[in-house]
Order: sequence, then structure tokens, then C-alpha cells
Amino acid sequence: MSSKTKIIVLKSKELIYTGIFIVLGILLILLLWYMFSPKENEKDTTDTSISTETFATYQPGVYTSQLNLGGTTLELQTTIDKHAVTHIEVSNTNETVTAMYPLLTPSVDAINEQLQITGDLDSVTYASDNQYTTLLILEAARQAAQSARIDTN
Repeated sequence: MSSKTKIIVLKSKELIYTGIFIVLGILLILLLWYMFSPKENEKDTTDTSISTETFATYQPGVYTSQLNLGGTTLELQTTIDKHAVTHIEVSNTNETVTAMYPLLTPSVDAINEQLQITGDLDSVTYASDNQYTTLLILEAARQAAQSARIDTN
């Protein structure tokens, strides 16, 4: 039997560099996993079941609120049924307002499309190019909805 002993010579400098690269690699993997893993507080948008307990109770009707754009005060009419906001409309627009605020009408139309599906002002999403116009409209609609809300407590 002939066994040959093999001797491996490792320099401490190489061991230190290898250890540092292994630690950095593990940290990089953990960072990537943390960044791209799903968060617990994100809601699942595929769940379409809506309980009736989450709906507010409203006095049905058409409610108005004021929408101030620049120096112009517009009237926002909000149509509400028993459990949801169903339609929003700006009633006293003229050519000057539509010329000064060209995103007003498309924003109202986009909100109404989403209200047909959800009926909830808090679930309305908007594009970044018309976020300020949409937020102003939604705030005015929330004021109208607040005046229509029936306190169930």
C-alpha cells in the first residue's frame, strides 16, 4: 500500500479574503431576498369577496360640495345610494375652466369608471400625471359623502 500524503499550503491572507467574500455574498443574497419578497401589509387584490360590514350606510341622494380650482369655485355633485358612491359630476364648468384645467374631465371620467366597479372612494387609483386633480376631486366627493353618511353607532 502506498499512500501519498498531500500537503495543501494556505496563506492566511487568502483565507481572510475568501471569508470576506463569502460573508458579502451571503449579505447580498439576504438583501435581495428582503427587497423582493412580498410584504405582509400588501393586500391581495385578487380577493373579490366584500363583506357588507365594510360598507358605510348613506342616505341615498345627490349631494353637492365645493371644488376650488384657482380662483374658480365649481360645484361637484356626488350621487350616493344606500351603501356606495355611484357617480361624480362637475356641474358648472365652462370653456374657461376646461381650458385652464384640461385634466378635470378625464379625471372625473376615470373616477366614475372605478366607482362603477367598487363604489368606494378610498379604492380609487390614479395615474401620476393627474394625481393632484384626482385628489382634489376625491376630497370634495368625500366631503359630500360624509354629509350623506348615517351614523350606525
